[in-house]
Amino acid sequence: MRIGVVCYPTYGGSGVVATELGIEMASLGHDVHFITYSKPVRLDLSLPRIHFHEVVVRDYPLFDYSPYELMLTSTLTQVVKEQNLDILHVHYAIPHASAAFMTKQILRSQGIQLPIVCTLHGTDITLLGKDASFEPVITFAINNSDAVTAVSASLKNDTLDTFQVTNPIQVIPNFINLERYQVEANRAFKQQLCPNGERLIIHVSNFRKVKRVDDVIKVFASIYEEVNAKLLLIGDGPERYNIELLCRSLGCFEDVHFYGKNSSIEPLLKMGDLFLLPSKTESFGLAALEAMAARVPVISTNAGGLSEVNEHGVSGFLSNVGDVQDMAKHATYILNSDERLDQFKKQAYEQATKFDIHRILPSYITLYESLI
Repeated sequence: MRIGVVCYPTYGGSGVVATELGIEMASLGHDVHFITYSKPVRLDLSLPRIHFHEVVVRDYPLFDYSPYELMLTSTLTQVVKEQNLDILHVHYAIPHASAAFMTKQILRSQGIQLPIVCTLHGTDITLLGKDASFEPVITFAINNSDAVTAVSASLKNDTLDTFQVTNPIQVIPNFINLERYQVEANRAFKQQLCPNGERLIIHVSNFRKVKRVDDVIKVFASIYEEVNAKLLLIGDGPERYNIELLCRSLGCFEDVHFYGKNSSIEPLLKMGDLFLLPSKTESFGLAALEAMAARVPVISTNAGGLSEVNEHGVSGFLSNVGDVQDMAKHATYILNSDERLDQFKKQAYEQATKFDIHRILPSYITLYESLI
């Protein structure tokens, strides 16, 4: 197959999943063409059968804002024709599925048929879906895709509750490639962070309000009273400054390490003893799954699709959004016993194996082949 992939090229979960899916399809002998405004952060262009086509965004005096959707449509039309693509897989309803629809109509006028798969990842539904100005476009894009998938049952239900969707939605969960986690922990760095054998707690996010990173700090401050521990924050974003202030006010700033963004977090996750994810909403919770793949148990909220990923009492624990005391209690329970911690680490990895890419990939292959 010759597959076109449209995604955001940033650190977000949708871009990571789209990239990993494309790489795996290429390893099976399919030609995969990524079409976006910059190279996806996890895409290795030296891999065979992997191609990248940049959507060049230009500024024109006529427009106050660059019409990216139109530029994407033009690029898609050109790439489909030049590379003779069989199918287009777009991640996010807008602007990607709406641009794909325009592309499909242009190609149809030229006698070319192109099936479109639209995968919903969350923000297009849970955030943009609450904005009435986007609703008609999102509904149209979903209903006019040839196939629609959602990364969790929770997201599927949110979509059906928010939009007048007539197209069937197939749940194909997010995944990870477990082979990426067969790496050694960065032991030298952990020794630097935890020189006296402290437990290492990790959080990864884009530091937006929805991630509730302030709850991470509050939970850590409570854990810190009973367990000798350090906190590693991976990522960056608008809440960074406020988080630093909170650390200082709670007296734990010296034991919190701000690492910043990193495109290769597996060796860092492998250092961890516990992962905190107190998000207000998560359509799936890929960060939690990545932690479990690194054998790190997860304390998370029960929001959105997290309960489909993190099994309560097995791979970690679930709490209500904002229940800092409950999260701290569960965290302390795991960390206070070496034997209990080892058991949870083992169970976290076993839970992660359910979402290995080799288990999920056949669903996408079947879907592609049915449309082609």
